[in-house]
Amino acid sequence: MVSLVFIHLRTIYRQNTSFKTLHNGVISLSSVRPFCHIPSINNNSSSVSPSTVIKRVCFWVCESYYNQQRKTSHLNPSHSLLNLPIDSDFLTPEQAITVVASLADDAGSMAALSFFYWAIGFPKFRHFMRFYIISATCLIKNGNFERTHEVLRCMVRNFSEIGMLKEAVDMVIEMQSQGFVLTAHTLNCVLSVVNEMGCFEMAEKVFDEMLERGVVPDPYCFESMVVMYCRLGMISDSDRWLTAMLSRGFLVDNASCSLIIDAFCKKGFVNRAVWLFNKMVGMGLEPNVINYSCLINGLSGRGRIKQSFELLEEMVRVGLKPNVYTHTALIDGLCKKGWTDKAFRLFLKLVRSDNYKPNVQTYTAMISGYCKEGKLNRAEMLLVKMQEQGLIPNLNTYTTLIDGHAKIGNFDRAYELMDVMGKYGLAPNICTYNAVIDGLCKKGRVNEAYGLFQRNGLCPDKFTYTILMCESCKQDDIKQALALLNKMMKNGISPDMHTYTILILSFSRQKKMGECERIIYDAIDMGFTPTAQTYTSMISGYCREGNADMAMSFFNKMRENGCAPDSFTYGALISGLCKKSMLDKARIFFEEMIEKGVSPCEVTRLTIAYEFCKKDECLTAMGLLERLEKRLWVRTVRTLVRKLCSEKKVEMAARFFDKLLDVKDGVDRVTLAGFMSACYDSNNYALVSDMSRRMTEEKGSVYHNEDVASGEQQVRAAQRKFEKTQPASSNSMSNSTPNTTGNPSEKIIWHDWKKTKHYRIHYSELIRLASLYKYGGIYLDSDILVLKPLSQLSNTVGFEDEPAGKTLNGAVMAFRKHSPFIMSCLEEFYASYDDAQLRWNGADLLTRVADGFLSNKDIPDARIELTLQPAS
Repeated sequence: MVSLVFIHLRTIYRQNTSFKTLHNGVISLSSVRPFCHIPSINNNSSSVSPSTVIKRVCFWVCESYYNQQRKTSHLNPSHSLLNLPIDSDFLTPEQAITVVASLADDAGSMAALSFFYWAIGFPKFRHFMRFYIISATCLIKNGNFERTHEVLRCMVRNFSEIGMLKEAVDMVIEMQSQGFVLTAHTLNCVLSVVNEMGCFEMAEKVFDEMLERGVVPDPYCFESMVVMYCRLGMISDSDRWLTAMLSRGFLVDNASCSLIIDAFCKKGFVNRAVWLFNKMVGMGLEPNVINYSCLINGLSGRGRIKQSFELLEEMVRVGLKPNVYTHTALIDGLCKKGWTDKAFRLFLKLVRSDNYKPNVQTYTAMISGYCKEGKLNRAEMLLVKMQEQGLIPNLNTYTTLIDGHAKIGNFDRAYELMDVMGKYGLAPNICTYNAVIDGLCKKGRVNEAYGLFQRNGLCPDKFTYTILMCESCKQDDIKQALALLNKMMKNGISPDMHTYTILILSFSRQKKMGECERIIYDAIDMGFTPTAQTYTSMISGYCREGNADMAMSFFNKMRENGCAPDSFTYGALISGLCKKSMLDKARIFFEEMIEKGVSPCEVTRLTIAYEFCKKDECLTAMGLLERLEKRLWVRTVRTLVRKLCSEKKVEMAARFFDKLLDVKDGVDRVTLAGFMSACYDSNNYALVSDMSRRMTEEKGSVYHNEDVASGEQQVRAAQRKFEKTQPASSNSMSNSTPNTTGNPSEKIIWHDWKKTKHYRIHYSELIRLASLYKYGGIYLDSDILVLKPLSQLSNTVGFEDEPAGKTLNGAVMAFRKHSPFIMSCLEEFYASYDDAQLRWNGADLLTRVADGFLSNKDIPDARIELTLQPAS
């Protein structure tokens, strides 16, 4: 508290100067009342009456306020900084109320408001609600409604600090009884504070109550609600308010437009963002460069490159010049799509531009694209180039490059780059370490990953634990995964839905659906929303368990909760229903996914068609397949024909083969050879003759004479081609030519096979299988490191880790002569051969056969026959 002597001296000085200034009219004062007269001051503070205190304070406020106005007339008068010789202890809250009321009556609203802002700088007055009410009432009495809104906005904001937001908002509405007219401006004042706090429920209630009291909302009221929900990531609610806003003819401004588009695109609502953008443009919004760049960024991020460039052309057509951020968004989208060559051409265009040059984000996007394609030399070259251009790589640039090296197993360079970061003053963050840990796990160096995880000073985050949990689940070590989850939660890190989905996926593979249910319901109780992957894991697990009813139940729950099923979800459910012979249900779901524009995968298409064929319902199978687009229809029918031929169902295969003949280029050489061979094997020569005649007589036929030659001649030619055989090699067998006679693969050899796209790889796959079947032995890829005696390998095939699970890769194969598993592989090779797909006839083939082989109850020694060997 300021000493009385000091106050007395300042008072004497002001009596001789400032008081004269007020009366001399330097700044006019409408009325100066007797309280401006300073009575004699007694040094004993206890003897000073409350009225004297109030008079003193009023005088000091007036003096300071008008001095400030004279010196800084350009400033907002309501925010004049008073220079009072007292602090908050000089006044009680009740005295402060009297001061503000006296000032409002005698010195005017602005002087009173200046004291109001001085007072709320102290907690003593800041959280005293009656002080705000009296201040607002005085301003209402003076007819200054604009400043009344200021006071009420301060009240709402300041009381939200102490958890009394609702009370403050209620008081604003009750001020209507004091003569305060509620307007859209009032609503905006309250919403601006409530929305800053993220209290969306209260914002909705305030909006509704104001409407009930006759307030007509303006565009800013709606915009405030839309922006709040966008910032909270609640896109459906944001869309609801935006729709209501547009229906009233209101438009958002350019800044809010950019925020809305960005929020919608980040949450995956790109189509809606495009529609809203076009709608607002049609209503009169003039989009700027930032608006276009936000939408281009959203489209590019979702891989919709063509639409992004169309928007770029439109942007240029209306006279706007794309900036470096626009080009960076396109480059990043092209790189994510895997089109780094096109991205680099656009990058060079930016380099040669006179207006804009690539920035750090542009270089980082290009480096990221090269890292994803494993082109680390080019990525390193760009790092050097950007430094030569005077740009300093940031943390994200180095982390991206480290991630690229870690993914290909070049950990020496990754660690070296981490040291380089330190030299430039950039400390590797947890994202950098996560990139290395993830790379180590993928390369099987799990112990090293845990060592890095436990390094002193490293604070693991949610993603660190998720990476390690995912690795534990891949190794079927659920106990370790749960231990990591408990440690994560003990360290105060909350798991997200992705974390729980990893556990659900792992338990579902082990058919422990009780555990899966417990986990998903626990996650829901904690406020998490299951994703499409979560539901798909549950549905797949129930189908694997044979519980089709529960699978359909979870599928319905998925739709009820607004989660759209994707092709994997439908595929898992349809496959499970087919296994239980619930074909009518499977057909309903297949037709539903087609109607919703979800494209079924190869396995789903073939499974449902084949199952109906097994039930002698070929017409139903044809009807389902005819709903597919032509390209998918042709591929599926070709595979189905070969599958039926391999099972000697020639008459049934002929009906589908006949449909293929109606389509230009419908029959490929593999399908033709397989069908004719099956006809000859079943002595159905008349069918071969009819089909051959139709193919040669077909108007505009694209088939050559040799294509329709006798199937018997083709088979014999294939046999002669491989009469000379060599023993199976213990290493890569690219130069060997084993005899395929006596196994199903002999039927796919034809003279033009070398002209197909993946001939060399598919030929190698066939040789490997045929050699192992005929001779037995061990096959190793040339890049395999042998860490255990080869004698321990018996009926073994290796597997690799994929994001979706374990996939057999055939890099290590050891089988006895005439192995049933290898015979199954050869039969599948013939039945489902597709010369357009790279992995379908290799790693994917092994995986398909192994899944069916191990689950086949008719083979009692299936697990003895086949062992899965992980990488050490």
